[in-house]
Amino acid sequence: MANTPQSKKRARQNETRLAINKARRSRIRTYLRKVEEAIASGDKDAATAALRAAQPELMRGVTKGVMHKNTVARKMSRLSSRVKAIA
Repeated sequence: MANTPQSKKRARQNETRLAINKARRSRIRTYLRKVEEAIASGDKDAATAALRAAQPELMRGVTKGVMHKNTVARKMSRLSSRVKAIA
C-alpha cells in the first residue's frame, strides 16, 4: 500500500493512465475488427476504406506508447496484403 505522498500520487496517476490506455487499446481493436469483417465479407472497397481508417489509429497507439512500433508495422503489413489479395 502507498504510504508516502509521492507514492499515493503515483498510484492515482497509474489508475488514470490505465483507464486512458485501456480506452485507446479498445478503440484500436475496434478499428482492426472492422477491417477483419470487411475482409471476411470479401468487399475490397470497404476493406480498403476500413484499413485507411485504421492506420492512423494504429500509429497513434505507437506514439502514445500503447503498442510497440514493430507490432503495428507487422499488423498493417499483414492486413494490407490480405486486403490486396481480395479478388
